Amino acid sequence: MHLIHPVQQLHTLAQVTQSRLLIGLAGVPGSGKTTLANQLHREFLQQHLNNTMQVLSMDGFHLSKAQLNELPNPERALARRGAPWTFDAAGFVQKLHELKARQGRVTWPIFEHSVGDPVADALVVEPSCQIILVEGLYLLYREGDWAGLEGVWDETWYLDTPLDLAQARLIKRHQQAWGISYSEALGRVLSSDAKNAALVASLREQADYLVQV
Repeated sequence: MHLIHPVQQLHTLAQVTQSRLLIGLAGVPGSGKTTLANQLHREFLQQHLNNTMQVLSMDGFHLSKAQLNELPNPERALARRGAPWTFDAAGFVQKLHELKARQGRVTWPIFEHSVGDPVADALVVEPSCQIILVEGLYLLYREGDWAGLEGVWDETWYLDTPLDLAQARLIKRHQQAWGISYSEALGRVLSSDAKNAALVASLREQADYLVQV
């Protein structure tokens, strides 16, 4: 089912319950999840001044480079960074359950791109915050520790971006971030990002709603 007016959907959900709402926004790498989440956040708060909302990212749960180097095959782990097993899924699930319980302040990590590693406790979610929009790759994934996500979300949305467009964005992103050629960036995308995208795209139908921009 396609969700045409996500901001209105957030408002409708907030009107029918006083409980905290956890919305999961999934999508392939390069789909525009972060951009959309921040846009929805701005629009929602502009239109609904009496509501509280915060946007969080799954990216802060990347394993650090030091942790990846401790894995049995560190070279492969670093090359495949972004695959499900290169995240702290258990830590992610635990934090989401803390948010769901709404029993106090909850800290949240971010991914600091300038150093290429997560930073713990960088954000704080206050108990008063009613709507939390979490964006990330594997919000619909249920293997291993990710199975703990079952029952966490009040709704799940999938950003339905064409794979070729997402891939083109990733190539450009890699070129800008690393100062590499188009062919080198394409190689990186095909060796890792494309594999992650295939997995995420296979979970598309598990979402409650599809969102297109």
